[in-house]
Amino acid sequence: MARINRTFVLSLLIAASSIFLLFQLFSYRQTKNGLSVLSSKGYLSGKEAHWHLLKKFLGLVHKFKLPVFLVDTASLKLLSQDAVLYRDSQLKEPHCSFLCTHRDFTTFALYGNLWKYDAALLEAAAERGLELMEIHGKDPRLVSMDDLTAKEIPLHFLFRFNSRLVHVVVLYERSGKYLWHGPLRLKASMDRTFAPFGKLDYGRHAGAYDRPELILTTLDGLDVRIPRNFSGFLREFSSSRFLECRSREAKAFFQCENNVVQLYPEDTSAEAVDFRMRAKSLLHLASKVLSVLGVPFWLSSGTCLGWYRQCNIIPYSKDVDLGIWIKDYRHDITQAFQKAGLPLKHKFGKVEDSLELSFQGNDVKLDIFFFYDEGDVVWNGGTQAKSGKKFKYVFPRFSLCWTELMELKVQVPCETGDYVVANYGPNWNVPVKTWDWKSSPFNVQENGVWPVREWDDVIQVY
Repeated sequence: MARINRTFVLSLLIAASSIFLLFQLFSYRQTKNGLSVLSSKGYLSGKEAHWHLLKKFLGLVHKFKLPVFLVDTASLKLLSQDAVLYRDSQLKEPHCSFLCTHRDFTTFALYGNLWKYDAALLEAAAERGLELMEIHGKDPRLVSMDDLTAKEIPLHFLFRFNSRLVHVVVLYERSGKYLWHGPLRLKASMDRTFAPFGKLDYGRHAGAYDRPELILTTLDGLDVRIPRNFSGFLREFSSSRFLECRSREAKAFFQCENNVVQLYPEDTSAEAVDFRMRAKSLLHLASKVLSVLGVPFWLSSGTCLGWYRQCNIIPYSKDVDLGIWIKDYRHDITQAFQKAGLPLKHKFGKVEDSLELSFQGNDVKLDIFFFYDEGDVVWNGGTQAKSGKKFKYVFPRFSLCWTELMELKVQVPCETGDYVVANYGPNWNVPVKTWDWKSSPFNVQENGVWPVREWDDVIQVY
């Protein structure tokens, strides 16, 4: 009986040892493949698992010298003061306070211009147990009026382990010295369950940013780069949507079809080229002045039409038109433009009603129209100097997007088509060289007359 018990106990010990060894082997293989399944306290929590994913990802970053920095909006919102970062940097044990949020993904940006694509990244990710999805798209920097074919470039990388994800959005420098990323568009053959695409911060549309200054810091025991002004970066993110100019439609506007004579040939005369260069210089100067003041603006009227229809300045327009919300008006705007060498040509209206400023550049006039919010619509005003008559130009409400014009990052109404149609009517695609600002606009309305006693204040011509 005792012999049987000893045999039974020995068999039980051998079985238990075998199970333990198999479990250890399984645990080792899981660790080798990318993430540890167990911690000293048992199974890894969600945050611990995510921290190990980030550690593996940052190992790839180091190996391939990827110029990445943190752009995850949830993580950046958690960063408040330098003291918080300092205290976190002193913690030596693995923890996840900033990089692990309520979401199952963390987002980084990659400087595409500073990194040469390496296909070995896929193999290296697999060695760490990470699945990698690459999203490519056309390079808009190669799209021009003469060449509408563009090679594909990497736009987004998605590193996945089980249900956890690191999203890398690739930023490229454009000719306006700003950073751009493309939209995240899946091809038909791609796995739409690979990631929670609808929840990702970046990719629903293209985006544009000023180049941020970066600092190296320690978050959750991991070395990462972040924007120095991360609160400013978050403000940029909230209004980062980017629209490409409509190159294909612009080319069609100038092209002849079926060997028919062009209706609207592009003006390449010396006068047109000279005007566009002077308009470009004026636009860049105006942007610089308003940027220093912190006043946002957008392309309006004929300048907006030129971007939308022709991806360029309309050469016979003779001016540059900008829009500004009246809430962003500053009393030192006029002084700032005059200091920049642009004397005031006229001032119509007042802050409370129909304000309009015009400055004289180098044979190119700069018109600034201030927009007022009125329920379901917005409007800007106009004044006839000799009669005191008031006019208003009514637009449907719109939001603002970034674009590029004349190598400058500028804003336009996101709903550009509606904006242009409101101003120029359904035949906006037909050039009109004779234009009466009091009657030609499709959206002009008479708006009364300024009292004579106010003329000295609301009608100032220099």
